[in-house]
Amino acid sequence: MILSNNTDLHLITVNLEELRPTQITVGFREVNAKREHWKTLDKKGRAAAIDNHWFPAVLGPKQRYFVVDHHHLGLAWLHEGVPSARVTVIKDLSWLDPTIFWRMMEHNQWVHPFDAQGQRCDYAALPKQLSGLTDDPYRSLAGELRVAGGYAKDTTPFSEFLWADYLRQKVSSASMQKNFDKALTDALAHAHDADARYLPGWSGVVPPAGATPAAPAAPSAAAGSGKGKKKA
Repeated sequence: MILSNNTDLHLITVNLEELRPTQITVGFREVNAKREHWKTLDKKGRAAAIDNHWFPAVLGPKQRYFVVDHHHLGLAWLHEGVPSARVTVIKDLSWLDPTIFWRMMEHNQWVHPFDAQGQRCDYAALPKQLSGLTDDPYRSLAGELRVAGGYAKDTTPFSEFLWADYLRQKVSSASMQKNFDKALTDALAHAHDADARYLPGWSGVVPPAGATPAAPAAPSAAAGSGKGKKKA
């Protein structure tokens, strides 16, 4: 339900509970960090945050808004009781048959239907609300890795999830549960390896031409089981 039209014709205000996610997971550590930041803002600061953060969305079947970015922020705000957010519609595909709609969403890299193990799911597995997003600890690790300088910020869609899938093979889930900071140190040790050079934002050293690349390190027994078969 649209609550009100904004004076800018490209922006509208929509109930946060009615925004449709285009991914299955987020990193709860990042969500919690955004919640803590929200709590530090006064009334004026919160109003400015809402006014300045726009959620890009595709208008889909049944006039629903499918957000393609800012899932962490949206979930954080929802938990903090923020009722609505500003949305900018980047494409109107509401007239398409659902099958073609999802085909176009995938073609444009606007959807990422992968679960917390990195496994591909049907579109039906996408949550109906932001509150249905589940935690992928490796997405949290990938986000912290970028902040720590492990790789550069990149515009590639879902780049953090690509890094998350790489880290599933390098850092055990048990180590993250036991000591996240140590797991982050381990991730930093792998971030510049040559076998990560396919990843967006990688900043290691490219092996000399003709050099035989080192064999990837075998994942530990406790490592996650995701295969990392996400599209770039």
